[in-house]
Amino acid sequence: MRILGIDPGTGILGFGVIDAPGPGKAHLVDAGVIRTPVKQEDSLRLMTIYDELTEIIEEFKPDTMSVEKLFFAQNVTTAMSVSQARGVVLLAGVKNGLELFEYTPLQIKQALTGYGRADKKQMQEMVRVILALKDVPKPDDCADALAAAICHGMTARFA
Repeated sequence: MRILGIDPGTGILGFGVIDAPGPGKAHLVDAGVIRTPVKQEDSLRLMTIYDELTEIIEEFKPDTMSVEKLFFAQNVTTAMSVSQARGVVLLAGVKNGLELFEYTPLQIKQALTGYGRADKKQMQEMVRVILALKDVPKPDDCADALAAAICHGMTARFA
């Protein structure tokens, strides 16, 4: 199964593509970020996200998309912006025929580390170990997207 993981964001959206051929197995295919200019109108930023994500889907042909659910307790403006980007991500997935799955940060941490309150460094290290990488993927958004993909790979077998 090929999984596209997404860490939603308007300025920086992380993506990670993995192959999960079986229980406990995951291999990195590609990962990176989609960046949009800070001063650009939201509508243009969202169009960039949609267009670039569609290109990624067409190039790597994932079977499923695993998207991190939003969890914000403080900044409403950031939450609204990320929600818009998340909506575009879900639209791109559906328009390209992908099966969509959503996981909370707690679920992702639990799947990767066995502990729902793991910190960012622990998560990044588990992504590195699970994918047998030499270094932790950078930037953080990329590692978070890979974590979302790995989470689905680990939990899909139980669904």
